[in-house]
Amino acid sequence: MKRLFVLCAACGVGKSTLKDVLSDSSISDKVFCVDTDEVGINWWDYAGTDRESEYNDDCIARAVVMSGEKDLLFAACMNPIDFYSKVNIPDDITSSYFIGMTCSDDEISRRLKARPAERMCGSDEFISGQIEYNGWFRKNANKFQFYIDNTDMTVNEAACVITEFINSL
Repeated sequence: MKRLFVLCAACGVGKSTLKDVLSDSSISDKVFCVDTDEVGINWWDYAGTDRESEYNDDCIARAVVMSGEKDLLFAACMNPIDFYSKVNIPDDITSSYFIGMTCSDDEISRRLKARPAERMCGSDEFISGQIEYNGWFRKNANKFQFYIDNTDMTVNEAACVITEFINSL
């Protein structure tokens, strides 16, 4: 049985970057860190099909298998509302903790515009949607088991704060 930590934020906030640092830190001895891009499941295989609602189920299930005996830190854009109302939680998971994360809207815009074109996230429309979603995280910060605004933090500082939260449980 294992704990699930969902590092959730809008695109461009730094989930994958932070996940990479955590993967190389001391927390990796007991927590397997992965993001949706690494589970080998492509959203576009689900989008617009009658299986679209199964995407998150399949991603979480695959991540749980990948984590082996360790707890799981899963970096994803999903939020607690979507998770609890829409995702089948694998039986291996005994408890779930949400780490909500935000950064400044300007930083999101800068990061998304810098991504390669094939990631399809540099359009003004996409960026606007992510900034709006980032605002949802800010507005609901007090509803997360842990919340962090990484605007004025280095990646290592943010990783330390998240590690302290996980170790406190």
